Amino acid sequence: MPGLGIVENGLIAACDGRIVYAGSEADASALDAPDVIDCAGRWITPGLVDCHTHIVHGGDRAHEFELRLAGATYEELARAGGGIVSTTRATRAATEDGLVASALPRVDALMAEGVTTMEVKSGYGLDRDAEMKSLRAARRLGEVRPLSIVTSFLGAHAMPPEAAGDKDAYITKVCDEMLPAVATAGLADAVDAFCDNIGFTPEQVTRVFEAAKALGLRVKLHAEQLSNQHGAALAARYGALSADHLEHIDEEGAMALARAGTVAVLLPGAFYFVRETQKPPVDLLRRHGVHIAIASDSNPGSCPLTSLLMTMNMAATLFRLTVDECLIGVTREAARALGRLDDVGTLETGKSCDLAIWDIERPAELVYRMGFNPIHARVWRGK
Repeated sequence: MPGLGIVENGLIAACDGRIVYAGSEADASALDAPDVIDCAGRWITPGLVDCHTHIVHGGDRAHEFELRLAGATYEELARAGGGIVSTTRATRAATEDGLVASALPRVDALMAEGVTTMEVKSGYGLDRDAEMKSLRAARRLGEVRPLSIVTSFLGAHAMPPEAAGDKDAYITKVCDEMLPAVATAGLADAVDAFCDNIGFTPEQVTRVFEAAKALGLRVKLHAEQLSNQHGAALAARYGALSADHLEHIDEEGAMALARAGTVAVLLPGAFYFVRETQKPPVDLLRRHGVHIAIASDSNPGSCPLTSLLMTMNMAATLFRLTVDECLIGVTREAARALGRLDDVGTLETGKSCDLAIWDIERPAELVYRMGFNPIHARVWRGK
């Protein structure tokens, strides 16, 4: 796939928040610009795109972190009523204003590293009212901060306590009650689900995808994180925007993603935090030409990470992605994974003027450093 497309002595011109020229200064025609900003030789990239977060939630799970350190597994905690269900209790108890207020410090941390577009999933309410409350809170983040928010409805994330273990009945509620209400209110840009041995079966996810399709909503999927349920191939059959995690994907799944143009979103922070040992087969994805994005997966239980710069370092160090793959993974391919590549993710005429300007000598610095933020300025829609 094409690399970074570096332009030396470049110039970007914008009008009304849109790029009207991006390329070599020498090749630019005369531009009548009332405001000129000299970036003094700094590097400019597209604004970063975090294409997988669960950043709106109540409470935290620091106590479970302690239990994991003592030997408990992610799966054991989930089956014992911890995990996502514990966050559900806190999310249901929180007000919409409270969810916005608690999310903002996490959002601000990502914005401070050049993030201009962010996906936010629901999935901690697990009933109609709490899911809609979470999605409204997510939308409001883009009203109180200069940030583009993309929302995903993740009702099929886990089982709420009141479902008493009846997954089929709960999926019926997701499809017949929750999803139509969310769609009618215009609160979701896409529909997500968790297909795994502690999540939902491919058959149950298929019901969710059919309901989403009937409502005109695109789909995406948490797939092959803890086991191979052939979720990636299922996602591809429905033309999913992305399939995410993918530690256990097989060749059939990789080939299906490539054919469908579905983006593989890798989440190295979750791999690191829960101390997984099976890495996603990056060479397999490369061999079949699968688009690869990376994201923070910011969430309270398995990845309380709020740094895309650290995410890139983890992707390179743990998964052996190249510098180009990391940078493309948080710009062009992350935008593709959200269905927003026509608007953000690259520096091209007609796209939103979302930029990150860096005090660096070479792009590798953005991936190489840990705990260091070389941002000079962040531009969102030309401002």
